[in-house]
Amino acid sequence: MTMALRFSTYTIGCKLNYSETASIRRTFAEAGLREVPFGEEADVVVVNTCTVTSKADHDTRNIIRRALRVSPRAFVIVTGCAAQLRHDELASIEGVDLIVGTEDKHRLLELAGDLRKVGMARVVVRDLHRRPSFHAAFASEGSGRTRAFLKIQDGCDYRCTYCTVPLARGGSRSADIEATVSGVRNIVRQGFQEIVLTGVNVGDYGKGQGASLADLVRAVIELPGDFRLRISSVEPDLLTDELIELAAKGEKICPHFHLPLQSGSDEILRLMGRRYDTAFFRERIEALKHKLPHTGIWVDVIVGFPGETEKHFEATRTFLEGLPVSALHVFTFSERPGTPAAAYGGHIPDAVKRERNGVLRRLSEGKRATFYRSELGSVRRVLFETGGERGMIEGFTENYIRVAVPQCTASPRTMRRVRLEQIVMGRVLGVVID
Repeated sequence: MTMALRFSTYTIGCKLNYSETASIRRTFAEAGLREVPFGEEADVVVVNTCTVTSKADHDTRNIIRRALRVSPRAFVIVTGCAAQLRHDELASIEGVDLIVGTEDKHRLLELAGDLRKVGMARVVVRDLHRRPSFHAAFASEGSGRTRAFLKIQDGCDYRCTYCTVPLARGGSRSADIEATVSGVRNIVRQGFQEIVLTGVNVGDYGKGQGASLADLVRAVIELPGDFRLRISSVEPDLLTDELIELAAKGEKICPHFHLPLQSGSDEILRLMGRRYDTAFFRERIEALKHKLPHTGIWVDVIVGFPGETEKHFEATRTFLEGLPVSALHVFTFSERPGTPAAAYGGHIPDAVKRERNGVLRRLSEGKRATFYRSELGSVRRVLFETGGERGMIEGFTENYIRVAVPQCTASPRTMRRVRLEQIVMGRVLGVVID
């Protein structure tokens, strides 16, 4: 009997990448290959890459070399955003066999042929100036079938001066509402209790089709079943009043929003090519809090953008300090080849970037603690996922608070009503009430 070929995968980057890797894994398994954990010897290795930061590029090279050390005879496929933009560099790594850009990520097995190593990498990378096609994907996370990440949109038509995503993924596109709802229905049938809508620019869903993200959400929450819907990062200018109203009225929609601010200085926002100013951003936050007082709001911010003076940074810190948000995701600016910002002057020393990053991370910790304290005594629905330490089981509330209860009172993949009691070491301890 011929043994099935073994394959492993490794994903670098965002949840969208993880959902696409999950689809790749399913395709390989359906073709008869046997999956093994990354780091074990394999016959085929797929590395799905990111190139948003220089660290992501560094991680990509390290992971490829690590795979080749473990499996020197493996057929190595590199795909994703770094493969799209940096294929020449990746093809020069000895042992890489196939480089596939973002447009053909779903065709890896077909493009790999007989999986025979020939001593040099073959490159399959298309020009993305035309609008590529959309390919659906979803991935699961948590204990068993707890949370699913459903790709509903890809690409971006925005042109932020620091970002390579439009170059790597092409223009914005999405499936139609009927196809997307069908995907949600299939995920619910499989027993998932939380669905996260993901994409590069989710708020742009339905563009060119006469539809909107609010239209999709309205159709999804009408589906039967005990599940909840979480929306991933939405650009501030695409967070519409209609979407906020739906979240306020629809019990299935999680009151949890993730908005990219990037800077609290209007001058830096203009340099970044963002489509709003701080006054507009504040208005969107206040609109959310007015309609959904208990909503969790996570905000992205970048420190060290070229030209960011101490005055600009202080404006950002002060602006964020006064916003009723729950936590910050703080990123340090990383120069990306091919972007306008790479040619800007006024580069910030690394030591200054690190200092500013630390300031905002400490601010975030304070924001999170304040938000958690404000929720103590309330009753929230917690989707439990996995056992934690010392006999506890953990999960997240609808507004994205990590909660732990005694393991004897709840089970993985159950949604229970929990009273939030106290904060211990960054998580909330609760009591299951039914």
